[in-house]
Amino acid sequence: MAQTFPFSAIVGQDTMKLALLIAAVDPTIGGVMVFGDRGTGKSTAVRSLAALLPPMRVISGCAFGCDPATPDLWCDACRAAHATGAVKTRRVPVPVVDMPLGATEDRVVGALDLERALAHGVKAFEPGLLARANRGFLYVDEVNLLEDHLVDLLIDVAASGENLVEREGLSVRHPARFVLVGSGNPEEGELRPQLLDRFGLSVEVKTPADLPTRTEVVKRRLAFEQDRDAFVAAWKKEDDKLRRRILKAVARLPAIVIPDAVVEKASRLCLEVGADGLRGELTLIRAARALAALDGKPVVPDAHVRRIAPAALCHRLRRDPLDEAGSSARVERAIRNLFGA
Repeated sequence: MAQTFPFSAIVGQDTMKLALLIAAVDPTIGGVMVFGDRGTGKSTAVRSLAALLPPMRVISGCAFGCDPATPDLWCDACRAAHATGAVKTRRVPVPVVDMPLGATEDRVVGALDLERALAHGVKAFEPGLLARANRGFLYVDEVNLLEDHLVDLLIDVAASGENLVEREGLSVRHPARFVLVGSGNPEEGELRPQLLDRFGLSVEVKTPADLPTRTEVVKRRLAFEQDRDAFVAAWKKEDDKLRRRILKAVARLPAIVIPDAVVEKASRLCLEVGADGLRGELTLIRAARALAALDGKPVVPDAHVRRIAPAALCHRLRRDPLDEAGSSARVERAIRNLFGA
């Protein structure tokens, strides 16, 4: 198995790395959208984080990686096969699936073999990218250039957590719960608001502008390419420490207390910036809770709401033609008004 660049060794891009860590601790946040330049480590960060996570337990023989601990989310095949008998399990790496721009609908959602179904009376289903990504990461580069019908598919599946394939009266339904990570350059095309709203967090990455950071990025990449095993071994201690931090955060997440005052401030912040709907404050509170879990805090503090607010809200604001400052500046201004300088 090819070595993956260590997550801890990624230089800079702290905002993107934090957003990915938060999404890993609480996948219900809804994924991460990353805007910015090419070659800034976006796909590397996603693969590195997935490699950092411990292998997940799946039901043996299941094409969708059903979790043996959550029978209510099993696919139809697992429910039928294990209705009464014991479940055999195995451990597999957390999947990272790339969704190319030119992918056909059948490749994304899966394909039903109608000929086999009619001839032999069995549902022959070829799982697609959504099936492979279940319980892992689905990465879409240049998501703003994705065809409209694929955007509609992603919106539906992201909302329901299930993929339904129907052909000529036959249907197959399977779980499709994943952390959706998209990347793109706004200058190359706008992202449909319906899809953008499905991303829990949105961050911007830029090419490092200072010489020491750029130099360090190049040095670490060259060292990794020269001797991958040695480079990974050198960063193993840091990655192990981060892995333990994630696991502890996931375990303590349900017990994190969210004070009423924090919920009120989150709602006031969303009101002040004019965020559409209630998804903004729900995401903001969930992200602040996940950040508290990562930091080992038993109670969500105001500081965590303030820290994660730009990533949770900037992409949810309507454009104001009378305000040339942009959504980031509007959120930062509202944060200062509510929380102080």
